[in-house]
Amino acid sequence: MAALFSGAVYGASTIAAGVYLPSTIINQFKFQDWHMLQTSLDAVASSAIIYKVAERYGYVKLKPRSSSPIGLFGQYDGNVIGGFLLGAGMALSGSCPGTLFAQVGAGLRTGFYTLGGAILGGLAYTGYVAQAAKTQREKAGAEPETVTLDENLGLSNDTTVALFESVCLSIIGASVAYTTGSDWSLYSAGGGLFIGLSQLFSILVRRSMIGISGSYEEVGNHFWWLTRDAPWPTSRQNTLFAVGMTSGAWVLAKVLPSFVKGHVVETEPLLAGVGGFLMIVGSRLAGGCPSGHGVSGLSLMSTSSLVTMSTAFAAGSLVAPLFH
Repeated sequence: MAALFSGAVYGASTIAAGVYLPSTIINQFKFQDWHMLQTSLDAVASSAIIYKVAERYGYVKLKPRSSSPIGLFGQYDGNVIGGFLLGAGMALSGSCPGTLFAQVGAGLRTGFYTLGGAILGGLAYTGYVAQAAKTQREKAGAEPETVTLDENLGLSNDTTVALFESVCLSIIGASVAYTTGSDWSLYSAGGGLFIGLSQLFSILVRRSMIGISGSYEEVGNHFWWLTRDAPWPTSRQNTLFAVGMTSGAWVLAKVLPSFVKGHVVETEPLLAGVGGFLMIVGSRLAGGCPSGHGVSGLSLMSTSSLVTMSTAFAAGSLVAPLFH
């Protein structure tokens, strides 16, 4: 039940933050609307502080995200390839592995089309891609490594977190001062804090951080268990989180309809479906999505998360202008 309630809080916070709209995601990649970046950085910055306090008082201690090597061209090749597919899929669909559940809860058609592609992506990853990546990784003798930003910089964790907070605030400030597509306001600031508070709720009730893309892998594992006589899947926590996220978004949209925009620009069904497929294959190759790597992984100062999300943003910026 903890995963279900935690997901509900995250789903509601995604609606409240206004980052569920396809146009917000697409226009960020086109550098026409900076709300997504501002809200995301605000969420990551607040989440990092929340985790640091929880860790300092001994409530929780979590392991940073490890790299996802495939054995092709380096320790972070899976993060780079997966991040590229993730960003391309987000740009095509105007969604992300977590946001689409909020879109479904709010009744957006884009969310349903993207969800269809995402489920197929989960089936493809668990049925074929995961084994191919594992075979290549074992052939190359590549092993995951857990390296943090403070280890790379040669600084203490406290200093690195302080530096990270400064960078987040500086980027937000620069986007406000030097761009024309910024709507920075109390709404933008509060949007990121809503997501940060959902992270706090997850840490308090589950002693873990938010993440969503594993739900598609769980669905795929159950599908192949039914059709291939594969081993019985033991994990369903991510799926419960996803159900909770959809429910939380639906409840907020019904109780406080002012949070849901009256006119929503939907993504074309084909682009939404293809985007959903790509971003799930990519997020699982990279070991996480904008929730797991972005909000949570960066809060833990994970190098793999920075590589994944930087690549995803770059890929989305390349793809969005070509299709929208």
